[in-house]
Amino acid sequence: MKVLLQRCKNASVTVDGEITGSIEFGYLLLVGITATDSEKEINYLVDKIAGLRLFEDVEGKMNLSIVERGGAILSVSQFTLYADTRKGRRPSFIDAARPEIAKPLWELFNSRLRAKGFVVETGVFGAMMDVSFTNDGPVTIMLEA
Repeated sequence: MKVLLQRCKNASVTVDGEITGSIEFGYLLLVGITATDSEKEINYLVDKIAGLRLFEDVEGKMNLSIVERGGAILSVSQFTLYADTRKGRRPSFIDAARPEIAKPLWELFNSRLRAKGFVVETGVFGAMMDVSFTNDGPVTIMLEA
């Protein structure tokens, strides 16, 4: 499982001209799932995301977690995180989980984040989405389990 975490000032997802998820402050999470992922990887990443200290304290040091700052999360399923570009010019997505595996795991990931007390907005699984955000910092971190 891979999560591309982007600290943001705001973020939104639009599908067919309609906003499906929007946050004012927190994390935009692009979530990639592979066929071997399970609840173990989900739990690890949820705990990691909750505990990472990526927000500045009064001294300007990244010392505060999203829990301490009170931010929200926008979660977007992103199978292209598993693109293999080592051969040729067209990426292979063979390592990305099939939708029937990925969707329930992504939904479980989101529900575990909510169980931690986060407001979690989402994109639409499998849809063509327009994602807009203002990266804060910029801070962008790849998490893997």
